[in-house]
Amino acid sequence: MTTPSGTLSLDDGAAHTVREITQQPALWREVDRIVSASRDSLDAFLRPLFARGDLRVVLTGAGTSAFAGQVLQPALARRLGRRVDAVATTDLVADPRGCLAEDVPTLLVSFARSGDSPESVAATALADQVLSEVHHLVITCNEQGRLAREHAELPKSHVLLMPPGSNDRGFAMTSSFTCMTLAALLALGGSAYDGIAERLARAAESITDSSAVDRTVGALLERAPERMVFLGSGPLKGLAEESALKVLELTGGTLMAVAESSLGFRHGPKAVLNDRAVAVVYMSNDPYTRKYDQDIYAELRGNLPVGSVVTVCADSGAGTEGTGTDAWPLPGLDGVEDAALALSAVVYAQLIALRASLARGLRPDNPFPSGEINRVVQGVTVHSLHN
Repeated sequence: MTTPSGTLSLDDGAAHTVREITQQPALWREVDRIVSASRDSLDAFLRPLFARGDLRVVLTGAGTSAFAGQVLQPALARRLGRRVDAVATTDLVADPRGCLAEDVPTLLVSFARSGDSPESVAATALADQVLSEVHHLVITCNEQGRLAREHAELPKSHVLLMPPGSNDRGFAMTSSFTCMTLAALLALGGSAYDGIAERLARAAESITDSSAVDRTVGALLERAPERMVFLGSGPLKGLAEESALKVLELTGGTLMAVAESSLGFRHGPKAVLNDRAVAVVYMSNDPYTRKYDQDIYAELRGNLPVGSVVTVCADSGAGTEGTGTDAWPLPGLDGVEDAALALSAVVYAQLIALRASLARGLRPDNPFPSGEINRVVQGVTVHSLHN
């Protein structure tokens, strides 16, 4: 993969981030093997829970890990045929009685790169305190993290460890996000997702290994945007949120990035548009949902300068009006559920964020050298909850 200045060197301050973006296909194949090898223990843990009609599933994490839950929630709700909610740990810790108001049997699925963020452990402890019955599925990239260690031997917990390489050393979560999301999809969705990891890996390799993709991403950023908009529907709204966060993080907050649903964008957030804005529309693979993505794409093409709006869509183009550099493909993913599609699609956003960071003279591995924002969140005081 190249950058605006050519081949990366260690002096670019991007070595970790580049490796962690490009390693994702290999790690996804490893995640598939890990979940397959854990199938018996996972089933022993999950089957009795899913046999209960009143079980609530809560997907939780902070920041990027929260967006993993947003991507997964619609797909898992349909697949499991039960209530599934995505609730950020930052919301749960601040208002546990509101987020867990219904005292029903609950499976709390915790996503955590390091497992050392203050909210990660606090969320599980508060769930135990507020609910009469809660079980924990911990999906984490760090075997030595506090979350993994505290839940490793608990009878109502199951820890699913990601490949060690997914514990990103760069500032922004990239491979950790996609590995944990894929693991949850495979672990909770079951045989419906057999073979999906390989399809996603091949699509992502077509992105990271392509000089054409490098040129088209570069061409979008050559417009010197001051605002970026990411839009998507259903699971792809969570993808849009994660995409905007990657741009904000890696550019040190110097490039404004916003996210919304394709329908929600008109209800106020569209005010962000000006002639220096660019937009990325994630096209759903669901034929009904895609109509709304197509509508906003066509509208934005009429609002913004030529070349300022692109779509990310499955190989066929999903019926979009974009062609050439305006339509960024995901080869071989026709018909794939949007929650899975998001894992390959996010690679485009990661590359946009990386390139935009380098173009601003920043070091993507640490875009906040003064330490005002840290890789593992600091400065949080977790207060006691009194019954």
